[in-house]
Amino acid sequence: MINISGIINIISISIIPFIMTIILIHGYIKRVDLYECFVDGAKEGLKSAIKIMPYLIAIFLAIGVFRKSGAMDILVKVLSPIGKIVGIPKETIPLFVIRPISGSASLAMVQDIINNYGPDSFIGRVASTMMGSAETIFYTMAVYFGAVGVKDSRHTLPAALISHLAGAVASVIICRLIFL
Repeated sequence: MINISGIINIISISIIPFIMTIILIHGYIKRVDLYECFVDGAKEGLKSAIKIMPYLIAIFLAIGVFRKSGAMDILVKVLSPIGKIVGIPKETIPLFVIRPISGSASLAMVQDIINNYGPDSFIGRVASTMMGSAETIFYTMAVYFGAVGVKDSRHTLPAALISHLAGAVASVIICRLIFL
């Protein structure tokens, strides 16, 4: 019998060296100065990292203040009745609140939900689906807008928050259709 997980493991381990080898062979065939391209790319990467550093520091500071001040707990209490109307389980409201702000905090919340309710529970499935259908909006905006120097985000944040809500509601609806 074929061991699928073993095959996937081999592919996972070898895919990056394989892709790097293909890139190097292609560059050699096209007579590209690979070292010079690498150094130029590293210079640009360093410039981008320095350019977005203030935005990253600001967003991490804002996340820390939001979590430590108790504002998240207040927001969860305010959103719980609305979540009940929409059908979002109250146990996933903290995930709904923190997901657009912090990826690592939301991963910790999903882990906590799964540890408490189990991966095959409705709440665990909703949390997992919600995690996969949302993005860390504020971090992403800070990184990408900071990298290209966007000062006015105009409609990006409201549109992203609306899509986050739609993803959360869709997570609940799909989980209800499939698992209940």
